[in-house]
Amino acid sequence: MIELIPAIDIMGGKCVRLTQGNYNTQKVYSDDPLEIAKMFEGCGLKRLHVVDLDGARIGKIINHKTLNRLSTNTSLVIDFGGGLKTEKDVEIAFENGACLVTGGSVAVEAPQLFEAWLNRFGADRIILGADAKDEKIAINGWLATTSKPLIPFIEDYYQRGVKKVICTDIGRDGMLSGPSIDLYIKIRKALPDIYLIASGGVSSIHDIERLDHVSIPAVIFGKAFYEGHIKLEDLVVSSQ
Repeated sequence: MIELIPAIDIMGGKCVRLTQGNYNTQKVYSDDPLEIAKMFEGCGLKRLHVVDLDGARIGKIINHKTLNRLSTNTSLVIDFGGGLKTEKDVEIAFENGACLVTGGSVAVEAPQLFEAWLNRFGADRIILGADAKDEKIAINGWLATTSKPLIPFIEDYYQRGVKKVICTDIGRDGMLSGPSIDLYIKIRKALPDIYLIASGGVSSIHDIERLDHVSIPAVIFGKAFYEGHIKLEDLVVSSQ
C-alpha cells in the first residue's frame, strides 16, 4: 500500500501553494496550517510534508514556530524542508518537532555538509530532496536548474547512505497534469532499494492508485486536495 503524505507549504505562516515553484503564483488556501493538518490527521493519515517556502527563498529556516504548532498539536510524523542550509537549521527543525528533514539545495551545493547530517542525525531522519526539471537537478526553491543529471545524483547519495528520497518533477508540480510515472519507474529500476517518495502533478486519487500499481512506496500530494480534486473521504478510504 502506497504511503500517503499530504503537503502543507508555508509562507508568512499561512498554508499556500505555488505553481512550478514560482513565487509569483502564490495562492493562500488557509490562514491556519494547523487546521489543515488536523483534517488530515482526522482521516487517519500518519505523515505530513511541510515546506518552509520563506526559508527556501532566503536560505535559512523561518517558519519553525508554525512547525512547532503542528508537531505539538497533532501526532503526525512530520518531515520538514525548505531553506535548511546549516547544521543549526536542522537542529532547530528537530527541536521544533520535525521527525525528519529534507535537504535539497544543500546536497548539491555542500555535499560534505549534507553527508555530515547523515552521519550525525542518521539516514532514517534525513531525506534527500531531488527536485528536477527535464531530469536535471534544480535548487534554491527551484529558482535555478543545474546540469547535474537526476538519477546519478540520487545514486551517488545512495552510496553515501541515503535511504529516502523525495523526487519532485518541477514541470508537473502544481499543474494537476499527472505524476511522472515513467520517471519514477526508471528511478526504481536503477535503485530498487531506495524509499522513493513521488511528488508533483498528482491530480486525483486515480493518479495515486497508478503510482501504487507500479510499486512506488510513497506519494506527496497537495494542490489536488486544496483544489477539491481529492476529497477527505477519498483519503479515508485510501488510508485503510
